[in-house]
Amino acid sequence: MQGNQTVITHFILLGFGELHGMQMVLFMLFLILYIFTMMANFLTVLLILVDQHLHTPMYFFLGNLSCLEMMYSSTILPKMLDSFLTGEKSISFKGCITQFYFFASLGSTECYLLSVMSYDRFLAICKPLHYVTAMRIARCIQLAIMSWINGTVFTSVYLVLMLQFWFCGPNEIDHFFCESLPLIKLSCSDTTLAKYTIAILAYTFTFPPFILTFMSYIFILRTILRIPSRIGRQKAFSTCSSHLMVVSFFYGAITIVYLMPETEQMKNYTKFFSLLYTVLPSLLNPIIYTLRNKAIKEALKKLIGRF
Repeated sequence: MQGNQTVITHFILLGFGELHGMQMVLFMLFLILYIFTMMANFLTVLLILVDQHLHTPMYFFLGNLSCLEMMYSSTILPKMLDSFLTGEKSISFKGCITQFYFFASLGSTECYLLSVMSYDRFLAICKPLHYVTAMRIARCIQLAIMSWINGTVFTSVYLVLMLQFWFCGPNEIDHFFCESLPLIKLSCSDTTLAKYTIAILAYTFTFPPFILTFMSYIFILRTILRIPSRIGRQKAFSTCSSHLMVVSFFYGAITIVYLMPETEQMKNYTKFFSLLYTVLPSLLNPIIYTLRNKAIKEALKKLIGRF
C-alpha cells in the first residue's frame, strides 16, 4: 500500500517504560500536574474575564495563552495517564495522527502568541505614546486570530506531508506521545524530500516569530537601560519580566531537545527534556504570571474576597 494508506493500524507508545516499577507513582505525579495545570490556567482566564482592570491587550493575549495551555495539556496528558494506570500503551493510527496534529498546531500557535505578547510589551515600553492607538481592540483580536490561523496552516501542510508516508512496521514509538521525528523514523517510505520540506516549513513558519520575540526584547532591554532612575528601570522591567521568563523557558527547552545529539545514551534524556516544553510550561506559565504580576495578584485577592 502507498500514499496515505498503511498496514499499521496502531502504534505502541513506549513512554517511560524504563521506569516500569514506578508507573503508579508517575500516574499520581502527572495527575496532580494535570489537575493543577487546568485549575491554574482556568483561574487565569476567569480573573481576566471578571476583573475590569485586566481588560487590556496584555491580559487579552495572556487569556489566549492560558486557553491554549489547557488544550495543549489535554492533547498529551490524558493518554499518558491512561497508559500509566492501565498499562495500555497502544494508540490507533488515526489517534496518533490526531494527537500529533493538535500538539504541533497548538505548539506553533504558542510561538506566534508569545511573539505577539513580546510585541505588545515592546510598544508599551519603547513606544508608549503610540501604544493606545497601535493596540486597539480590533488590532488585538486580529493578531490573536492570525496567531491561531498561522499555527493551524503550518501544521495542516505538515500533516499532508506526513500522510504521504507508508508505515509497514515496526510500530513502536520510543516516546510518550506521537511526536513527528519518531514517526518519520518508522516510515517505510523515502522521507528525504519530505524531511527537507518539513525543515523549510518549520523555519518559514516558526523562525519569524522567534526573531520577532528576540528583537523585541533587545529593544526593550536597550530602552530600560536608558531610563535614568533605578526605580524607573525596575518598574519598566517588572512589566515584562514574567513574559521574558516564559519565553526563555519555552524556547530554551525546545532548543535543548532538538539540538541534542541523537545517540542511544541521550535517547532517554530526550524524553525527560521533552517534558520541559510539553507538560511543565502549561503549569508554570500561569504560576509565573501570578507570582510576578501585581495586577493578577490583586484580581485574585478580590475574587477570593467575594467568596
